[in-house]
Amino acid sequence: MDRRTLLLGGAAALTTSAAAASLLLPRTLTPALTFTRDGLAIGGTDPVAYWTHARPIGGDPAHTHVWANATWRFITARNRDDFAADPTAFAPAYGGFCAWAVAAKGALFPTHPDNWAIVDDRLYLNFDDAVQATWDTDRPGFIRQADLRWPRIVADI
Repeated sequence: MDRRTLLLGGAAALTTSAAAASLLLPRTLTPALTFTRDGLAIGGTDPVAYWTHARPIGGDPAHTHVWANATWRFITARNRDDFAADPTAFAPAYGGFCAWAVAAKGALFPTHPDNWAIVDDRLYLNFDDAVQATWDTDRPGFIRQADLRWPRIVADI
């Protein structure tokens, strides 16, 4: 199975610690900063499904895993187990916040699970269709900028 990182969607539930912030890597989700809706990462969407089904699919409450201060839902026990074995392979980039907003504004904006793209084995989410269209015009440039801004954003929280 391919390794990806996935963004989270919904209303923000932020937690941080100095120890976790010091371990930040721009290509992975940091447990210090996880974007959730009602405590659910990606609003309950199965992060593994972006790779196995090439689309977002709502997870089943019977298949959950708690990681990075959020509850993750999955469509199957196998997806849950794959995620649990290596969460950073499937968790969204930039803690699930809007990839374009992290890059262009240095800010944290919510995302929608339907606004996504996988680039170089990473999953990125965006705010809405219009933002996704803008981000699509220069994905590599926005990713470079977001990777530079992400550690400072988390450190400032």
